[in-house]
Amino acid sequence: MLRLRLAVLAAFSLCSLLPATAKPAKPRHPAPVAAAASAPHNIVIFVADGLRYDSVTPDVAPTLYRIKKEGVDFTNTHAMYPTVTTANASAIASGHYLGDTGDYANTLLFDRPIVCKMNVIVTFLEDDCVLREVKAAFGDGYMGQQTLLMAARAAGYNVAVLGKKGPAAIQNLPALDAKNARVDDPLGVMIDDAINRPNNFDGTPTQGPTLHGMLNAEAFSATGDDRPALTSAPNLAQQGWLTSVAAQALIPDLKDNGKPFVILVWSRDPDATQHSAIDSEGNIVPGINSPTAQTAIANADFQLAAILRALKTNGLADSTDVFVTADHGFSTIAKGIPDGSGMTPPAAMPPGFVALDVADWLGMPIFDIDRANTPLVREDGDRPAGGNAIIGRTADKPAAIVAANGGSDFIYARGDDPEGVAVKIYAGLVKAPYVGSLFVNDALLKGHEKDFPGALPMSAVNLIGSSTVPQPSIVVGFRSFLAKECKLAPLLCAVEIADTGLHTGQGMHGSFSRADTRNFMAAIGPDFKKRFADPAPVSNADIAPTVAHILGITLSGPGTLTGRPATEALAGGKPVPFTAKVLAASPGPAGVRTILEYQEADGRRYFDAAGIPGRIVGLKAK
Repeated sequence: MLRLRLAVLAAFSLCSLLPATAKPAKPRHPAPVAAAASAPHNIVIFVADGLRYDSVTPDVAPTLYRIKKEGVDFTNTHAMYPTVTTANASAIASGHYLGDTGDYANTLLFDRPIVCKMNVIVTFLEDDCVLREVKAAFGDGYMGQQTLLMAARAAGYNVAVLGKKGPAAIQNLPALDAKNARVDDPLGVMIDDAINRPNNFDGTPTQGPTLHGMLNAEAFSATGDDRPALTSAPNLAQQGWLTSVAAQALIPDLKDNGKPFVILVWSRDPDATQHSAIDSEGNIVPGINSPTAQTAIANADFQLAAILRALKTNGLADSTDVFVTADHGFSTIAKGIPDGSGMTPPAAMPPGFVALDVADWLGMPIFDIDRANTPLVREDGDRPAGGNAIIGRTADKPAAIVAANGGSDFIYARGDDPEGVAVKIYAGLVKAPYVGSLFVNDALLKGHEKDFPGALPMSAVNLIGSSTVPQPSIVVGFRSFLAKECKLAPLLCAVEIADTGLHTGQGMHGSFSRADTRNFMAAIGPDFKKRFADPAPVSNADIAPTVAHILGITLSGPGTLTGRPATEALAGGKPVPFTAKVLAASPGPAGVRTILEYQEADGRRYFDAAGIPGRIVGLKAK
């Protein structure tokens, strides 16, 4: 393990945390007048994308481990469902559940062409240009809430976001247009991995942020480049650039400016590496518990350690609260359903397996959305490249549309008879062995429960709210199970069926298993209890209300599906009572039904796991 840590340290030397002696000294702003003792505290929110609770150990992630031991260890954490990145980013940003934010999943149908992505109607949200278009199209119907960072800036705090494009921008969309690139910019500072990069890897425009002026000069002085490297596995070079900018330019500037601040840093690792690592390709053991994935966890830990070191160097450590979270958990991918002995067959489920089945159930052609609606030639083994597809007589008159989201898929019924289409699709899904959980849109389900036996309403998991973004008709979560030969903590051994172009042995999330809803979360600082293990349920929707409570600011915006301030974790806070509950659908064919196991605290639901008994990791129901 020492060799692993040394490898990470060596990699970061490419983007050193200390400026080279040959570089000119950076001009600094004048030192401010000393702050009063009662000055508001600063906040750092660090998101380690895809970090599993049980994967944080003292040898691989000593900084993260120390925070949970010396500060608050949130022992009962929850991601939003679907357990994907932009959805949880919207909850972290706003304190609202997905029915209000409209960010239901990473890949959505918008019922209008997205110009940034060559006029597709279904696309991936982790893109600054796409986010701009979606926000312009739906207004307050998408992320209409005042986010934590927006509210903090309005209250006089300096705010900054660094990290992964997409979820970073969601925290403060207006900051994509910041012009002065100063820490006191009226819109805040936005530095994602599309910074100063006009085009994405596929040639489409990023419309990402740009740096100008002093902060740009300081970033170049710290790193020798005006933009980060592209994503890799482990993602050392890109995160090294962002870490250097944060530690050597941003934090010193915030100190010199003198105002209290809120920073959010979104680390791509371990998510990027757990998706892409190939050292277990074809095998579900070790899967995402491989050495490369452990290096990715160490990478995120190193980034956080460097930020904490910069706070201490600048005399800010004692006045800064640090809240660490992960957007979701993670599982290893399987492309086959386990047999009675727990063994999995060879890969048999290509990308788009749901769309292909839907086409068969409806008896209609299928068109690949990600290849300009090219009709698939089934007899040639043609498959949807990204799992997304239109099913209908023609591509411009769809009967159904499928948006693939890894461990879950969204199905939209369209055409002249959407209810009839949904009923036919559901009749196939309820018999499909890869299905783990089934949710049906309330508008379809109400009064027609007999047509969707075994399903729960989408509102049960807060997917129906104030948003005007088109809602799916059916949400299908995929089956998960434990790898038979894995000897680690149970949730580290989770495997899930996934609609993805990635392979068996690589990583995915998005399902309703406890392995995917269980994220890492911890906090430390002057406003938090010390050495406190919080037993109460908390979720990503509770972060913004908790920080807003600390800062004394109010969050506003449409919708009522909100999290709560986790006051039990704050100094002097009292315990919060909570109860475990179960919601079960009426039985469907062969007794198949979705069961939701959740906890309730202060009127909020915290989703543990949901699905068909025997098909979902962490579901207790038999």
